[in-house]
Amino acid sequence: QVQLIESGGGLVQAGDSLRLSCADSGRTFNTRAMAWFRQAPGKGREFVSAISWRTGTYHSVDSVNERFIISRDNAKSTVYLQINTLKPEDTAVYYCAASGEYGSHTRIEQEYDYWGQGTQVTVSS
Repeated sequence: QVQLIESGGGLVQAGDSLRLSCADSGRTFNTRAMAWFRQAPGKGREFVSAISWRTGTYHSVDSVNERFIISRDNAKSTVYLQINTLKPEDTAVYYCAASGEYGSHTRIEQEYDYWGQGTQVTVSS
């Protein structure tokens, strides 16, 4: 059973940094690609970053460049999203997602089988 619990969101000022965490209570974390998506007010959910289960390679949407860094700790069954130099336009609910076993770290939302409840990030200017 996969259950994803996000944490680390909050109200911050522009220029600050945050690290979001997503812990998986299941036993198959090591075999699942993990991803972060976000949904800004009044907009659809969009891909942010994803990381492979096998090689640890990752990719992110161009708009976040190097400000967003995804990583994973398989020993802790946790995926992280480090967000640096936050901007007001980063305000959104951030969701983590897990693929099926041995899935690919795609940016396609429908390829992920499990979702967390989301954590709110609000950036004031």
